[in-house]
Amino acid sequence: MAATNEAEKKQRAEGSEEGNDRVDNRTMGRKYIVPYGLYRAHGFVSAKLAERTGFSDQDLDVLREAIVGMFDQDHSAARGEMACRRAVVFKHAGSLGNAPAHVLFERVRIGRNIDGTFRSINRRLDNYPPAREFSDYAIEVDRENLPEGVEIIDWV
Repeated sequence: MAATNEAEKKQRAEGSEEGNDRVDNRTMGRKYIVPYGLYRAHGFVSAKLAERTGFSDQDLDVLREAIVGMFDQDHSAARGEMACRRAVVFKHAGSLGNAPAHVLFERVRIGRNIDGTFRSINRRLDNYPPAREFSDYAIEVDRENLPEGVEIIDWV
């Protein structure tokens, strides 16, 4: 391998053992990547806390814009081409909530799209090919029989 600085070049020219050891510590090209992944995240706006702080509909619009575009202004080699592909919001009529969060989150199911069919993701996917793009996933939202006072809003 090529020497990366003058000291290493000199060590190699003199036949120093230290110069040869450096070859074992190279990491270029050995970084592991996940070709495509789908991350799920949950967020909350507490209506009771929002009342006390003066949180407004305009603030909610700013939050929406920030969530939808959060990766557009912060590209990094570590995150590749991350993007918000879907945002499902549960809006409650009452400030204390009209249904438990975990019950509502269970209405959003993420699975694999295999030949147009929704397949649940579990520990084993029956040797389906790995996901390589967003369309390899399927996101289903159960909108039937919503608890009273709960509305589902799609931000993305």
